[in-house]
Amino acid sequence: MRIVRFVSATTTTPSYGLVEGDQVRTAEGSPFDGELQPTGTLTPLSQVTLLAPCEPTKIVAGGISYRSHANEMKLQIPDEPVFFLKPATCMTGHNAEIDYPRQSERLEYEAELAVIIRKKTYKASPEEAKANILGYACANDVTARDIQARGGNMVQLCHSKAFDTFCPVGPWIETELDANNVDVSLTVNGETRQQGNTSDMIFTIEEMVSFFSHIMTLLPGDVVLTGTPYGVGEIKSGDVVNVTVQGIGTLSNRVGFKS
Repeated sequence: MRIVRFVSATTTTPSYGLVEGDQVRTAEGSPFDGELQPTGTLTPLSQVTLLAPCEPTKIVAGGISYRSHANEMKLQIPDEPVFFLKPATCMTGHNAEIDYPRQSERLEYEAELAVIIRKKTYKASPEEAKANILGYACANDVTARDIQARGGNMVQLCHSKAFDTFCPVGPWIETELDANNVDVSLTVNGETRQQGNTSDMIFTIEEMVSFFSHIMTLLPGDVVLTGTPYGVGEIKSGDVVNVTVQGIGTLSNRVGFKS
């Protein structure tokens, strides 16, 4: 099942819907407080604006999750999941523009698989964590790399990753996915820049969610980013960045110009 959050010419209030082929069927309710109830209203996907598929209280972002990325960065393989937080305000959706902040001179992409939490999760086992996952989406952990480096030994992870629009997620939530064995790729203007598979992750999806839940309570709609594979690099104003996750689809965003 593919769950979208959208607006349209006839539905100006953000609504949830279910993707059926190239159309969206409006649904009543929320996927986080019970089953969505489809209505009879169908709208072509081409006539709706897809929003970020959920409204998190926080975004928990895994780092150094792929062996290939650790090797690329010449970093030691961690003994436990590494993470940082991104504010909910940096979430944006499919086809939304990525702002280029005036404070930065170098933006970089990071293709990721996003996990959407379905219910309150605290001190969960990996098995319990898996049961509490609603589904998965494509994500791009946009980073102002020059700002990240300004802190010296005190790396400015939060500052460099917290700007509004620095976490595109979408285009929808896929509820049925073998998340520990899917291809994750990224193109810039049609050129492949990243190509990996979640089987290269140091920790499984369930292990990561479980680990984070022993540190903080994960709430319905919270997003867990699971790290990026080998091949991070620069994006510039005007670039079109596409993140594709096998079994989900493609998230597309254009990089804006400084204003």
